[in-house]
Amino acid sequence: MLDTDWSDSWRGAFRIELRAEAIGLACHGWPVLPGTFPTTPQSGGKTWTGPVPVHADWADRIGAHPNEVAEWWAKPYSLLVATGKVLDAVEVSDTLGKRAARLLRATGHPAPIVATPDGRWLFLTTVADRFPDRLATSGEVRWHGEGGWVPLPPTPYQHGVVHWRVKPDVWGWRLPAADAVHSVLVRALDQTDDREVRGQQLVAASAAA
Repeated sequence: MLDTDWSDSWRGAFRIELRAEAIGLACHGWPVLPGTFPTTPQSGGKTWTGPVPVHADWADRIGAHPNEVAEWWAKPYSLLVATGKVLDAVEVSDTLGKRAARLLRATGHPAPIVATPDGRWLFLTTVADRFPDRLATSGEVRWHGEGGWVPLPPTPYQHGVVHWRVKPDVWGWRLPAADAVHSVLVRALDQTDDREVRGQQLVAASAAA
């Protein structure tokens, strides 16, 4: 969709939507930051692999007033939120994300969830001071904490737009406790491993028959 549709009129309309979202999030205390677009050259001539902060001193701009945020988005920027201050994010594959989302619904834990066009899910939580080894060593999970950032809707990618799987207003803008979400993700990861083992056992049994 976005590979060819980068007309000035499209950019203008999309900039207005991004600006409105940024102001709204800032009003709820979220530390939003302007990020690059897919067509924005990255520093050092690097290939665009995702939005990064526009300002080199972005860490000093965390917690800006909504009025300042409104001024930033006078230009067409994507929407990022800094992690490690107000919120953290845990990034997983869409397969693991769907399983974890079902478990969260079953246990009644609220959690805003973001999905990116490249098949990644981001679970937003309160700030954590540690991360379970089970998740950190899995190779499937990434913790975005102090010094990091993640994209928020409706940030554009080269092949789509970042979107909410679960909007924060559905849960009254409450962020779930990090350890509660980590626990659910561990369970989801264990379920994935169990299914893979059972699948391998079935294949082995079929081959031996």
